[in-house]
Amino acid sequence: MSTSAERREELTSVFRDARGCTRCPDLARTRTQVVFGAGNADADLMFVGEAPGAKEDELGVPFVGAAGKLLDELLGEVGLARSDVFIANVLKCRPPGNRDPLPAEIDNCQDYLMRQVQLIQPRVICTLGNFATKLLRGEQVGISRLHGQAEIVTVGQRAVRLYPLYHPAAALYTRSLLETLRADVARLPALLAMDPPAQPEAAATEAEPAVPEPDLLAPAPEVVTSDPGRPDWARDADDEDRQLGLF
Repeated sequence: MSTSAERREELTSVFRDARGCTRCPDLARTRTQVVFGAGNADADLMFVGEAPGAKEDELGVPFVGAAGKLLDELLGEVGLARSDVFIANVLKCRPPGNRDPLPAEIDNCQDYLMRQVQLIQPRVICTLGNFATKLLRGEQVGISRLHGQAEIVTVGQRAVRLYPLYHPAAALYTRSLLETLRADVARLPALLAMDPPAQPEAAATEAEPAVPEPDLLAPAPEVVTSDPGRPDWARDADDEDRQLGLF
């Protein structure tokens, strides 16, 4: 069983792979940079959105625009902060003109997301909007029928509680959705308090349970930035750890 430090090192390696990705020629040509994801590398809670927007493409960090500010606000209302979670997207590159992701682009990019889930080991994944929900559930049922309903699914090789939510951008453009989104987010502490889902390999190893290492989920040492007024998740992207925003 790998340690937290080993998983963090491998996550950085996946970031390096993604940073030079050219699987989607149109996206590789038009992006400013790959937006891999940012947050707590040992998070119990992970958010998966659709794709980076213009601001995210500029800074290299997901959810830093108006939708990100709303997400931060909703997390704060239930006692959570960005430093408690990991945030990523289905696509790691901005589609030109913020168009919808193409099926081929989703196929090309999903391996990076599956590897993130395997290494971060979240208990709960909140899918934000249709694209993330359909990808991680493996079905074409839309968000309007599924929001606020948790279910245990296998994402890649890991069992998680999948919890679909309306995308914060939708709540900004359609204000009637805001209270629905707020009510769904309010259930997150209860979901996180549940026992973690049994993993697919658990049945095969039940007779000889593994003893977890004491520091398996130990938080990383706090990183002090030169500008305490600048949030850790928005650090300059010149450094790998800074773009990743690992806590």
